[in-house]
Amino acid sequence: MHTPEQIHELNQKYNQLCSEIGKVIVGQDQVVKDLLITVFSRGHALLIGVPGLAKTLLINTLSQALDLQYSRIQFTPDLMPSDILGSEILGQDRSFRFIKGPVFANIILADEINRTPPKTQAALLEAMQEKAVTVAGQTYKLPNPFFVLATQNPIEQEGTYPLPEAQLDRFMFNIMLDYPTFEQELNIVKQTTNDQSHALSNILNASEIEMFQSLVRALPVPDNVLQEAVKIVSGSRPNMPQAKPVATQYLLWGAGPRASQNLIIGAKCHAALNGKFSPDIEDVHAVALQVLRHRLVKNYKAEAEGISTDDIVRKLL
Repeated sequence: MHTPEQIHELNQKYNQLCSEIGKVIVGQDQVVKDLLITVFSRGHALLIGVPGLAKTLLINTLSQALDLQYSRIQFTPDLMPSDILGSEILGQDRSFRFIKGPVFANIILADEINRTPPKTQAALLEAMQEKAVTVAGQTYKLPNPFFVLATQNPIEQEGTYPLPEAQLDRFMFNIMLDYPTFEQELNIVKQTTNDQSHALSNILNASEIEMFQSLVRALPVPDNVLQEAVKIVSGSRPNMPQAKPVATQYLLWGAGPRASQNLIIGAKCHAALNGKFSPDIEDVHAVALQVLRHRLVKNYKAEAEGISTDDIVRKLL
């Protein structure tokens, strides 16, 4: 059972993490918050942003502040599943040995995941779901905590393999990175065009993260908050009894039950990071865009009228 002291400690550690990451990353406060919610919720995140917004630097900084093993995999059209998972090689003693691939780390940055064919995407997504890897009939457990951050570039569509809906559903959050404000960009240019480098402190280690992940799961959720989450998700399914008019008008498909689960876990974590002992409806709404934007499939009417998925989610709320 959780205690007020533990919630208070999580809130303190969260604030320390934000200020530690802020030494290197200028702005992007909401993105950092969303990433930390994903980590403490045992989820995975999909980061979408144009090149040059420090996605890789952000993940690297996060892994340093959390004292976790970090691995970056650059996805390319010729990447094979064995390049991610590892492979068996024949040793000098004529027996096979398994050589672990880069997926055996705590934080995996899957850079430009939509650049690689579906077979290789599926290998990573299986690892995300099962937290294990099977090679030549042998199953190998992945380290704990295990957290995949996949990035996608929203502008280049040539030579890409978009993730199918079922695979997108594996990601708890879809986080959008925006351009910095004028002041933030001034700061970025000031900080990055000199020879200074920042030594980061480790704020948390793996066992503390696991303890906080269990703490988040243990938070009690009032019935009205559970109902709100399910109401939002079932309202997104067009032509179903609970469908909201906006869903029937603009969507081909709504979100599945995994969205309801992620709304609740995300709300619990959002509440805990803000020092609350139980989530309320505000916490559900705070994570709804990140949970739902990649799970809704728009119809032609929405495309023709230029209605974005975020617009539809806001109307559902």
